[in-house]
This record gives sequence, structure tokens and C-alpha cells, in this order.
Amino acid sequence: MSADGAVVRTAEAIAREAIIVGAELAAAHDGQAELVVSIRYPNGVVGHVLLDADAGYALMRSCEIDDLGGLAGQSWRKILEGVKTCSTS
Repeated sequence: MSADGAVVRTAEAIAREAIIVGAELAAAHDGQAELVVSIRYPNGVVGHVLLDADAGYALMRSCEIDDLGGLAGQSWRKILEGVKTCSTS
């Protein structure tokens, strides 16, 4: 942590975290648009996460970008910032 209280992330810590390496639009089974987000994990494996339009827009707002190219290099955690919590109560 820095003197002003901000969290300082080391290059090593960032390298251990999954990052978004790309995204593209695709058609879901119902014909609606969805966002296919490619994530590279620390072990080098690339996986894909499908987001509906609302979650995709929330991700882009969270990353403060206006085109899909800006997602590359972002932390996978940005996806979670746009996810609505669910409750069983």
C-alpha cells in the first residue's frame, strides 16, 4: 500500500491474474447479440466467457471504453463489476 493508502500492485501480482485478451460480438441462440470475451489465465490457457448485451455494456462502462479493442489488457475482475448480485430471499 502506498503512503496515500492506494493499493499498489506489483508486476508479479498482475502476472498472476487472468486478463482479458480480446472480445467479439456473436449471435446468441435466440438471435440476440452477446459478447464473447477471451481471457488468458496465468498458466497461459485462453478461455471464453459469454456475456449478454447488458453485461457487455456494463463491462465496457466499468473499463471506461467505447470500443471492444479497449478490453484487451483489462483485468477479468472488471467483468464482475457489472454483474448484478442475485438473492434467494
